[in-house]
Amino acid sequence: MVLSVHHLLLHTIGTLLLIFSISTFSIVGSASFSLNTDRQALISFRSQISQSPQTLSFSWDPNISPCNWTGVSCNTRNRRVTSINLSGHGLTGSISPSISNLSFLTSLQLQNNQLRGRIPIEITSLFRLKVLNLSSNNLEGTLPSSLSKLVNLQILDLTSNTITGPVPNQLGDLKNLNVLNLGKNLFYGPIPPSLSNISSLTVLSLGTNSLSGPIPYELGRLQRLKVLDLTINNLTGTIPPSIYNISSLVSLVLASNNLWGQFPSNIGDTLPNLLGFNICFNKFTGKIPASLHNLTNIKVIRAAHNLLEGTIPPGLGNLPFLEMYNIGFNKIVWGGDQNLDNFIKALSSSSQLNFLAFDGNLLEGVLPESIGTLSKNLSKLFMGGNRFTGKIPESIGNLTGLTLLNMSDNSLTGEIPQEIRNLKGLQVLELARNKLVGRIPDSLGDLGALNEINLSQNILEGLIPPSFENFKNVLSMDLSNNRLNGRIPNGVLNLPSLSAVLNLSNNLFSGPIPQDVSRLESLVSLDLSDNKFFGNIPSSIKDCQSLEKLNMARNHLFGPIPDELAEVKGLEFLDLSSNRFSGFIPLKFQDLQALKFLNLSFNNLEGRIPNGGIFKNSSKVYMEGNPKLCIHASCRKTRMQGKLLKVSISTCVVGVIVICVITFLILKRKGRKSITSASSSSLVKEPFMNVSYDELRRVTENFNPGNLLGIGSFGSVFKGIIGGVDVAVKVIDLKAQGYYKGFIAECEALRNVRHRNLVKLITSCSSIDFKNTEFLALVYEFLSNGSLEEWIKGRKLNSDGSVGLSLEERVNVAIDIASPLDYLHNDCEVPVIHCDLKPSNILLSEEMVAKVGDFGLARVLFDASDGRCHASISSTHVLKGSIGYIPPEYGLGEKPSQAGDVYSFGVVLLELFSGKSPMDESFEGDHSLVKWITYGFQNNAIMEVIDPNLKGLMDNIGGAQLHTKIDCLTKIVEVGLACTAYAAGDRMNMRDVLRILKAAKETLVKGN
Repeated sequence: MVLSVHHLLLHTIGTLLLIFSISTFSIVGSASFSLNTDRQALISFRSQISQSPQTLSFSWDPNISPCNWTGVSCNTRNRRVTSINLSGHGLTGSISPSISNLSFLTSLQLQNNQLRGRIPIEITSLFRLKVLNLSSNNLEGTLPSSLSKLVNLQILDLTSNTITGPVPNQLGDLKNLNVLNLGKNLFYGPIPPSLSNISSLTVLSLGTNSLSGPIPYELGRLQRLKVLDLTINNLTGTIPPSIYNISSLVSLVLASNNLWGQFPSNIGDTLPNLLGFNICFNKFTGKIPASLHNLTNIKVIRAAHNLLEGTIPPGLGNLPFLEMYNIGFNKIVWGGDQNLDNFIKALSSSSQLNFLAFDGNLLEGVLPESIGTLSKNLSKLFMGGNRFTGKIPESIGNLTGLTLLNMSDNSLTGEIPQEIRNLKGLQVLELARNKLVGRIPDSLGDLGALNEINLSQNILEGLIPPSFENFKNVLSMDLSNNRLNGRIPNGVLNLPSLSAVLNLSNNLFSGPIPQDVSRLESLVSLDLSDNKFFGNIPSSIKDCQSLEKLNMARNHLFGPIPDELAEVKGLEFLDLSSNRFSGFIPLKFQDLQALKFLNLSFNNLEGRIPNGGIFKNSSKVYMEGNPKLCIHASCRKTRMQGKLLKVSISTCVVGVIVICVITFLILKRKGRKSITSASSSSLVKEPFMNVSYDELRRVTENFNPGNLLGIGSFGSVFKGIIGGVDVAVKVIDLKAQGYYKGFIAECEALRNVRHRNLVKLITSCSSIDFKNTEFLALVYEFLSNGSLEEWIKGRKLNSDGSVGLSLEERVNVAIDIASPLDYLHNDCEVPVIHCDLKPSNILLSEEMVAKVGDFGLARVLFDASDGRCHASISSTHVLKGSIGYIPPEYGLGEKPSQAGDVYSFGVVLLELFSGKSPMDESFEGDHSLVKWITYGFQNNAIMEVIDPNLKGLMDNIGGAQLHTKIDCLTKIVEVGLACTAYAAGDRMNMRDVLRILKAAKETLVKGN
């Protein structure tokens, strides 16, 4: 018995020792395996990123421990990777899903790089993560709702990306979160009330997005919140009273929304810790709460551009830390014993004040000398648009920190004080629309840092000070509507920085216009009108290649209008009226394609009026008061009558006969004259090149509505038959905005291009009709299967009566559209941008081959490297394209680009495969086709966003074939989303698009 117990004890001990040794081996092996796992995850992460050449490169040596790699930290206990910090390393590429294998990671900081793509959903498995900072990158896609799994997360910062979609409700489950920063993205929809569940939240920043709806009342529960930033959204309604009870708030920023209502008078009592208060650009009413001025530590009060009224509350003298005070553009008045002097003296105790604005109100009074007692740190002072009077105080020179001084739109009198010379750092000086008198002080020339000076609409007199030549940084100078005289100093014309405006109009300047005007080669607008300039326009004006506006009206200029003026290709506005110009109108003026306004009236011009370019539109050209001018036909008639008069002296009878014959011929020719566009002969070599108005009228049966194929932005398209061949005749609508530019753009764009997927332009016709009015038309090949829009919307049926295109047909159409765009962008001698790609401009032949047409908004780009200017057929200041297909940057004033075409193609591609137009009524508010498909793509619901007709065609297939089709669809939708990236630089180019689409087709063909 004892022996057996002994044996049992030994067996037990042995077993325990074996288990211990196995466990020990397992722990050691596990630790080694885990470190190796981290290494492999990091190497995989590194393989998908690169660095920009401008940044200091880093390398991860696989032969040493990852814990010693740049930006990597490990814990000391088990040597696992716990932190990655590669902020500001210039990283490009995407975040690898393999990062999810770093199971001990607590901090991931990749901010201030150039990372693209989506946030990988796998990142949500890092349950130990406390800090996730991906701000200031180019990340896109939607925010994964599964981020709610990161229950230990304390900081989530995704600022400054292009992430879109709604803010997920599930973020409210992150109960340990302190900082939630989603600002400067593309989020839309309402603010989730569930965010109020994060009781630990101290920073909530959702500014600069497209969020809509009211501010949730529930946010008032966040009693630890210090920063609430909802600026620049589309929020509506009033501020919930609960927000005013968050006593911990330090910064309340609600600017640039559509909020309204009044502020509680005790806001300064309920928010005692407030340091920043910004409610600019809303519709708030009522008074400025007096209790705000009781917050002795407050630094920023911004309430500009609202509907506030009443007086400025007392207590400004109790704000020693105030840095910004902006109440501009409201309806504020003085009250009781208030005046500007008391206001200024109260603010003088705010020694850190650097921004002061009370412009655009109803304030009045004399400018006090106390203005010079304001903070020496004051950088910007806005006080224009009020009712101030008196002189500009000499003490203004004490504010030596000023970079901007705006006193415009008041009733100030007296001279500009010499002491203003002390403002050495001044960059903007606005004194316009006052009653200032005297000479411009020469001391202004000491302000060498000036970028902008505006002294217009005063009563200033004398010469422009020679010291103005010291303005080496000035961009804009407006001295108009004064009584200045003398000649333009050469120093003013020798300012290479002057690139925006030089306006000297409505003064008493005299003398010739200097040849040195050529030095203003960067200037956009030059206005010398209403002066006493005389002499010729110098031929050197041709060197002002950036000019868009030139006004020399109402002077004493004479001589011929120089041909060189027509070399300023970007001119949009030219006014030479009410001078003494003589000679002929330069024929080259008709080649100024950008010109929108031309006034040559009241001069001594003579001869023929050009009949091309802007001269085709009489509403844009003014030539009255030139009795010797004549149109083409009347000039010829006058010359002929002179010759006949000489003949009639010797023989009246013969003369009468000749006159009758010539008159008959002129009348006959006038009725049937047709001038075929000179450029048409170079468009296409066809047997019926020279087509007249009469012939087009006949082949369309007098433009019979029964032959109408459609109506577009620039005219109507009729079907006709010429020489037994079906054609489409596009008759230009002369009432359409920019009709002639559209006509020229289409001719220019298609003149030298050849591609099987471009609608062939056969010829053009520029003529007059039977009513002697202008007639313009373009003749194209006829495509029998209508437009892609008709097929997408089900208005065109297949031969068997079914609706919709098959997957194979749609892929072919996509390639047919991408091919000519790639050709136009990359293979043309002169690149062409379409500018108006949409399904209605894509036509299908009888064989279902898609062809791109309608180049009415096209731009022909010239490479500056070949010595030619960057020209365009269409205006650079009008939004190009059709709503829904226009890239976002065009709305911000960017010029048309190849990336813009790519965006339009992406929308067309998404519409082709989803069956939904970007203007579909289901896309309300901030929702859009791109966002809808992005949401489906991100949530692996690709079939939910596919055209139901296409989906129906795929219902009867399965297995590998179905998998192939879905894979093809996924690739194509991914291309569409990549083409519609918000930032132009993030989009694919058409060559890569075409390559991927062809690869998708090849996969589809093999799968079938």
